[in-house]
Amino acid sequence: MLSNKFHVCITLGTRPEAIKLAPIVHLFRSSTHFQTSVILTGQHREMVAQVMQLFDITADYDLNIMQPKQTLTQITCNSLIGLEKLYKEIQPDIVLVQGDTTTAFAAALAAFYQQIPVGHVEAGLRTDNLFNPFPEEANRRLVSQIAQLHFAPTLASVENLQVSGVKTGIHHTGNTVIDALLYVSKRSPQCDIKGLDWSAQRVILATVHRRENWGEPLGQIIQAWLQILADFPDVALVLPMHLNPVVREPLMAQLGEHSRIFLVEPLDYEQLVGAMQRCYLIMSDSGGLQEEAPSLGKPVLVLRSTTERPEAIAAGTSKLVGTETKDIVAAASTLLSDRHAYEQMANVANPFGDGQSSQRILDIVYSFLA
Repeated sequence: MLSNKFHVCITLGTRPEAIKLAPIVHLFRSSTHFQTSVILTGQHREMVAQVMQLFDITADYDLNIMQPKQTLTQITCNSLIGLEKLYKEIQPDIVLVQGDTTTAFAAALAAFYQQIPVGHVEAGLRTDNLFNPFPEEANRRLVSQIAQLHFAPTLASVENLQVSGVKTGIHHTGNTVIDALLYVSKRSPQCDIKGLDWSAQRVILATVHRRENWGEPLGQIIQAWLQILADFPDVALVLPMHLNPVVREPLMAQLGEHSRIFLVEPLDYEQLVGAMQRCYLIMSDSGGLQEEAPSLGKPVLVLRSTTERPEAIAAGTSKLVGTETKDIVAAASTLLSDRHAYEQMANVANPFGDGQSSQRILDIVYSFLA
């Protein structure tokens, strides 16, 4: 402990981590019980910087590992080497990691090697398919075997941890992404896109980026979007493009000339919340959007064959539609033509949280260390 305060180290590397850890960083930094250090690995660069600015968060350390076309091995090794040095230097009492990224796995492993306790935010998500999503499913399973505190967003996540052999330290906290979403949505943020009148058309907000959707699945998804717009002349598509050229290049080549498709650069989180508030429905392979959309009353069609968020499917806020063109078109057509079906998905309480998850996590960490 430094200056009679517990030293907590929060390590992150990607935009989803930054969004979901931002409320935690604010609370820990405002607490009289903690000295808080924030470490960036640099797994993602521009996207994380946007979130840090939005939530007014600064990093204490930056490993700056980002390299063009970096491999998972490079991310893991460079993170491990940098974090080993830092953890030895600053000697935190606990390391907090979030989710299932390569940064989260490397940070947990580096802390374990220094015999520092690990707290895992958003613990217990599972698809039970080791290679889908890849590498996230393996990352989160491995972190669960290292962590001493497991902050599970739902009761299903609690059960997943218990089934996986975790015996102690499991806490049902809700998901901190709802804390972040409510913080930003209260501002009624704007999302101005050149040429788009949100009030004149029904807008589908779409994102796609996962490795398992590269190649042929992405081609099927693209064809589905083109068919939906052909069938529904009052519908437009807003598609923030991931920075990875494997995803961007097919999107630009096949969708770039369509008058009702708006290919835009990645939206910062404030703009993304504004887009979610204004859109008609969401089509995405993103996990975070499945969690956030119910709080804003937006149905989600999940462009994946598996999901580690079955609570959304069970509650009826999301539907797993896969990546086959005909299946995507059928599901979207139902929501665009059947108001009753739309309302059934839109008017469901969010199963992922109430906005108090970060406070629960702080209280649990304090009790654990004290």
